[in-house]
Amino acid sequence: MKLLIDIIGWIGSAEVIAAYGLNSYQKMKSDSLLFQLLNLTGGIFLIINTIYYSAYPSAFINVVWVIIASIAIVQFFRKEKKSQTI
Repeated sequence: MKLLIDIIGWIGSAEVIAAYGLNSYQKMKSDSLLFQLLNLTGGIFLIINTIYYSAYPSAFINVVWVIIASIAIVQFFRKEKKSQTI
């Protein structure tokens, strides 16, 4: 189980870093669905990892990260739906 949790944590870290790096070098826009999905899944994976290791301050910041990404994804789909009706 520990190995699986470690793998999940490393994948989550890679996703969040990839999103940040790609956005920083203007290879991906922060309002893109892929950017937000990388942040969402990366944050969820990091929550799993940090709760397993009882690293609650890190778990808390990742919960906030996931909430922000979730809201951005909802806004993305609302914007898409609105643009299709025009």
